[in-house]
Amino acid sequence: MNATDFDSKFRTRLNALATSNLSDALDRVGIARCAVHGIIPQWGRTKIVGRAMTIRMIAAGAVPAVAHLGVDAIFNSEVGDIIVIDNRGDLHHNCWGEILAMGAKQKGVSGVVVDGAVRDVDACEVFGFPVHARATVPSTARGRIVQEAWNIPVRLGDAPVRPGDVIVADVNGVVVIPIERLKEVVDAAEEIMAKELAMIEALQAGESILEVDKRFNYEQMLRKPT
Repeated sequence: MNATDFDSKFRTRLNALATSNLSDALDRVGIARCAVHGIIPQWGRTKIVGRAMTIRMIAAGAVPAVAHLGVDAIFNSEVGDIIVIDNRGDLHHNCWGEILAMGAKQKGVSGVVVDGAVRDVDACEVFGFPVHARATVPSTARGRIVQEAWNIPVRLGDAPVRPGDVIVADVNGVVVIPIERLKEVVDAAEEIMAKELAMIEALQAGESILEVDKRFNYEQMLRKPT
């Protein structure tokens, strides 16, 4: 799916859904290991939606450092994409900072999602570039880690991510949606969200939690409709 089709058919719908709605939908349709815990905004309460442009990191010296990390991925991204960096959850070695963030912002990238650590988040906040990661550190990547490859399959936590898969990241975490099942997942998430909103409205109208639970069959909410 190209960027134009994604934006016209799904971006607005995904912006209206929380990662919790989408995680429940992934469960409903039987897609496992696509919700990622612990990767959260490093400033503010940012939410980002986009197709993945991927990078995989490795320890310095394991492969030759051909180019500075992220440069090729940023240059080849389309407007609205999300840079996804697989650094295997490393909390000690930064792999994203102010210069990369500004380059990505100028390219029209929606944000970055890092399975690992970042730095310069104060500067990123000033110019409004969303950074979702596991931690923040001050040290440079130089001499510590290098880009192993880009635009290849990677992982966020235990979730597989292919270039072009859809990423939604907010304060709750990250979900990865296989691009070929995007419509199915979004349809299910919208149905789940509508039911949850109806339950909230019923509670606000004065119904008890027991009444609402029974009427909406909350325990069985994630079963596929028959």
